[in-house]
Amino acid sequence: MIRTAALIWLLFCAAAFAETDATTAARAAADGLRSAIAELDTARNGQAQVEVLTRTIKAYEEGLGALRDGLRRATIREQALKRQFDAKREQVAALLGAMTAMQRTTGPLLLLHPSGPLGTARSGMMLAAVTPAIQAEADLLRHDLEEVALLRQLQQSAADTVADGLRTVQDARTSLSQAIADRTDLPRRLAESPEELNQLILSVETLDGFADLLSDTAIAPENPVADFTGAKGTLALPVQGSLLRSFGEADAAGIERPGILIAARPAALVTTPWSATIRYLGPLLDYGNVMILEPSDGTLLVLAGLAIVYGKVGEVIPEGSPVGLMGGAEPQGAEFVAAAQQGGSEDRTETLYIELRQGAKPIDPTDWFAATRK
Repeated sequence: MIRTAALIWLLFCAAAFAETDATTAARAAADGLRSAIAELDTARNGQAQVEVLTRTIKAYEEGLGALRDGLRRATIREQALKRQFDAKREQVAALLGAMTAMQRTTGPLLLLHPSGPLGTARSGMMLAAVTPAIQAEADLLRHDLEEVALLRQLQQSAADTVADGLRTVQDARTSLSQAIADRTDLPRRLAESPEELNQLILSVETLDGFADLLSDTAIAPENPVADFTGAKGTLALPVQGSLLRSFGEADAAGIERPGILIAARPAALVTTPWSATIRYLGPLLDYGNVMILEPSDGTLLVLAGLAIVYGKVGEVIPEGSPVGLMGGAEPQGAEFVAAAQQGGSEDRTETLYIELRQGAKPIDPTDWFAATRK
């Protein structure tokens, strides 16, 4: 169902680029990917298939991040080697000249010296002392040149690797969307009908107002599996990314919002950080597609800015379940390599807005996620 060779090669290519920490992460991602792929044959439908496809896509995203980091490190290393070559340009030229002269001079002539046998002996001793040093410098130069050639080779292959991996993960996303649409084994709770939700949407002018109305009709959990409040400070971010704007921080237009903004990569998978009931999904005002989850009675988690949303209102989804995808166009092979070599976070062009509400009151989500807690 899913082509796998490109993904596995991508992850191991990342390990070859990166240093200790990134290598460990890349290998862990590769192990996770292989494990997920092995389960695909046995997970043919329902929630089991959704979980396996989710792990496969996440493994790809982790491997892509490791590859990006490795490409940047490879570029820095190559630049450092080039600076060394430039700094030693005269020294290298003299070394190459000496090596060339030694190769072109015949043996007997090297042993002759105009001052006679004593001079010949002295020149022989000097040559014997200098030759190992020249050889050592030549070995270092050869090693550096081989490293540069390897770095360039890996960088050139990265573009094809990313292109193959991109096609593979797109297949996985398509399969995931279909698997979510087909699943029938999730528990459901009574919720608003589509007509009721449409009426709610028409009656509000802000996201706050809509969330307040949903809070007033909270669905009491039938069998709570864990204490959401006790998970404070340990939750994973819904999407791989970094904090762009803090709670209540004004944006470029001077607007303050009671949530946080996460910078994410195009088409990144968005998952629920906790088991929750889907209270609403779909377009809402000017927020794009919105997913509103209820992880516990009276608590709402709002995710806004998605391009695609998954699921049905009333479904109870487990922790880590996919709820949608970010928008934007993923960079192709050459574009990906160029951006990675430049460094920075220019690849995180999409933004996910996260709001957490207890009752009618928005609270700071920053303290709830392990990656952003203060």
